[in-house]
Amino acid sequence: MPHQLFNIDTTDQMSRRKLLASSASLCGMSLPSFLQLKSASAEQTMPAPGKARSCIIVYLWGGMSHLESFDLKPNAPAEIRGEFSPISTSIPGIQIGEHLPLLAQQVDKLAIIRSIHHDDPAHGRGMYWNLTGHKPPRVGNIPPEPADWPSLPAMVTKFRSTPKGVPSAVRLPYPLVDNGTLQAGEYSGWLGVQAEPIVIRTPTGQAFEGVSRSLGSEVLNLNDVDVPRLNTRRNLMAALEPESHRNQEHASFQHFHDLAEDILSGAAIKDAYNLEREAARTREMYGQHIGGHSLLLARRLTEAGVPIVQVCLAAGDLNGAAGDMWDTHGDNFNRLKKRLLPVFDQATSALLRDLADRGSLDETLVVVMTDFGRTPNINGGAGRDHYPYVYSMAMAGGGIQGGQVYGSSDDKGAFPKSQACTPPDVHATIFHAMGISPREELRDRLNRPQRICDGEVLPLL
Repeated sequence: MPHQLFNIDTTDQMSRRKLLASSASLCGMSLPSFLQLKSASAEQTMPAPGKARSCIIVYLWGGMSHLESFDLKPNAPAEIRGEFSPISTSIPGIQIGEHLPLLAQQVDKLAIIRSIHHDDPAHGRGMYWNLTGHKPPRVGNIPPEPADWPSLPAMVTKFRSTPKGVPSAVRLPYPLVDNGTLQAGEYSGWLGVQAEPIVIRTPTGQAFEGVSRSLGSEVLNLNDVDVPRLNTRRNLMAALEPESHRNQEHASFQHFHDLAEDILSGAAIKDAYNLEREAARTREMYGQHIGGHSLLLARRLTEAGVPIVQVCLAAGDLNGAAGDMWDTHGDNFNRLKKRLLPVFDQATSALLRDLADRGSLDETLVVVMTDFGRTPNINGGAGRDHYPYVYSMAMAGGGIQGGQVYGSSDDKGAFPKSQACTPPDVHATIFHAMGISPREELRDRLNRPQRICDGEVLPLL
């Protein structure tokens, strides 16, 4: 059963803790002192910190199947291996799925992780695991609460300063969950509203509101916004908001209002937003779809000084549209082949190629994330269901050594076989690549120190 993997891990962790306690006793020191010494020693053995100036998270909302993308099992029984075949890549010996032909030619830039796992098969809680690096705090649906762990973009804001008019963290082209059910994990949690990553609508020719409250997220569309209109909205909100709620909500609105004014009064973000400034050949390379537009805009925003940009890369316009999430419970192979993988393949490979051609890949970390993988066994609807017990991710740029695979899954793609790792380890690696020690601390709402990450840096740099 799937939970056995985690029972084994828990037992191992308890035994390891007892061993550490015994070792500390023999050394004549307390366990906290011993652990502090051990942590300092681990820091000394880490690879040199990376120098990534910025990070682009390519988030595949819904749970991409590892068995059709980065970790195919061609020798498994038909009910596991599915319909797709592996293809060779730019690195001899590394193969990926046949419907990622463009990305296959960029594998020399990629570190593919095939052994990541956690223990929660729900979308929102899987997203919480991956974007915060911490176990979800509650069961069931978990709407955002002030005590939640901050998302990776929110944490990065505390270690990066930006010029006036440049936000510290941006989400494109919408919140991951924008279908009526807020989920914790991609918000600022106990860091407060100042660390909240803003949402900027990717330019698509559609008319959106200027700055609006969209299910708890501030949304900025630079095609149609002016400062007087923002002032009118602010005054109207102040008049209508009940006194008991006014202070918190007003402070939140004021923060985003001021940020919007700063953006509109400057040129950096407005210029980055104008994709027409890019050569037609470049726009075509990324693809004439919202996924391609979003990754191109992400590159332009990082060049404008935004430290971290999170892109929800789904095939369609707004996530939740039929067939456009990576949640392939039914018709898995047709949906992947016709809709999802082509967008991911074209846009992500274009981003890597573009960054390399511009000489900025070394200072831009690219991370491909998802909720979890999909079940090894194909269900009766020709689909695969939620499966967090092993899945794949990828990293590139920012000092990451490309052309490598870290870890492996077993012959069914069901559990880690070697070098098992978890979301905290991925977070530690991201922080390290950005020159941020995973042992850094931030203060929560009660002014208590919280170490930003409990994971270990993977040897990918």
